[in-house]
Amino acid sequence: MSTDSPLIIALDYPSLDAALCMADRLDPARCRLKVGKELFTRSGPDVLEALHGRGFEVFLDLKFHDIPNTVAGAVHAAAEQGVWMVNVHAGGGRRMMEAARERLERHGLGTRLIAVTVLTSMTADDLAEVGVGVSPAAQVERLATLARDSGMHGVVCSAQESARLRELCGDDFLKVTPGIRPAFAQVGDQQRIMTPGDAMAAGSTHLVVGRPITQAEEPMEALAAIEAELN
Repeated sequence: MSTDSPLIIALDYPSLDAALCMADRLDPARCRLKVGKELFTRSGPDVLEALHGRGFEVFLDLKFHDIPNTVAGAVHAAAEQGVWMVNVHAGGGRRMMEAARERLERHGLGTRLIAVTVLTSMTADDLAEVGVGVSPAAQVERLATLARDSGMHGVVCSAQESARLRELCGDDFLKVTPGIRPAFAQVGDQQRIMTPGDAMAAGSTHLVVGRPITQAEEPMEALAAIEAELN
């Protein structure tokens, strides 16, 4: 089922059963779902098949980062499994991103291909420890521009960088934003966060939301509250 909703709900669960229990409490007409490393490593393609069978579009969040041919093959495999979106690390460089994009184009696959810039948990001190001597915002701009030039459909970024990336890369360049915390939710362990309404106003095109919905007693009520913030 296709949806115009900007909301992507993170199924950060350790088991297929737990993930599907949450999926069964959500509406594929009002959100997409994100499958990350732990769930996919434990459940494999079965989770994608199960979610697709329930009508959901899926963002496969595995952040591929390897030599160009290996990443191209992994992205191709994800697209053949019908995922709506998949991501790579922009830090893998131009040749890696171009190889992935070219593989999808050569096989006529319409999966959205986006790149991770700087993880939302990282601060300037964290970057300095790995040898990056610029601010998170500057590094995001550098990698987002590289991703755009390499043919990516968009990037994963903080909402705090969305406005600048809209200026640099345009409205159509996807800006997928984790670290979203609605007004009713706790901050948790993300550092660069923003409310849903503020993030969309800043230029984000899609919002990744996890615990504020998945830990709510009534997930659809929490989702409706976020929709109300957006409206």
